Amino acid sequence: MSIMSDKWIREKSLNEGMIEPFVDRQSNKGVISYGLSSYGYDARVSEDFKIFTNVDSAVVDPKDFSHQSFVDRSGDVCIIPPNSFALARTVEYFRIPEDVLVICLGKSTYARCGIIVNVTPLEPGWEGHVTLEFSNTTPLPAKIYANEGACQFLFLEGNEPCEVSYKDRGGKYMGQTGVTLPRMMKHKS
Repeated sequence: MSIMSDKWIREKSLNEGMIEPFVDRQSNKGVISYGLSSYGYDARVSEDFKIFTNVDSAVVDPKDFSHQSFVDRSGDVCIIPPNSFALARTVEYFRIPEDVLVICLGKSTYARCGIIVNVTPLEPGWEGHVTLEFSNTTPLPAKIYANEGACQFLFLEGNEPCEVSYKDRGGKYMGQTGVTLPRMMKHKS
């Protein structure tokens, strides 16, 4: 398995639509950087946020998730309460090739402020906007900037395409747009 270079990422994005919209170089003037880097791609966070709230005392249950656990906000910034989190999505839409696994790491600018970005791996054949989790580990309110860099995606090419891709098995988050909350697959009788 090899990590893929800027040349490979550019070619796959421009010729096959792997990342749309695609920014061909790092943009960093007065913003948290985003765009193509040497061996990865720094994605931006969109203006849509779901901020965790305990207003209705909902129980967080991944098998039966209550929409009452979040409040929706849209704007240039998102303020995450102390010791809380928010969900957001990338500006970019990703189409992952069937011989590639993508791993995401948070930006150091946020990490050094106690803001952790979590994303599960993007599996071969998956596509959609990536849902991002921002955890504010501090006892202070934390600010997230929309349309600026949030995390870096690293592309790992396998030695061959997998037997069954995310698309082939009908993964529950395939083609997601917007900020996507937890889902359970329906049990087939």
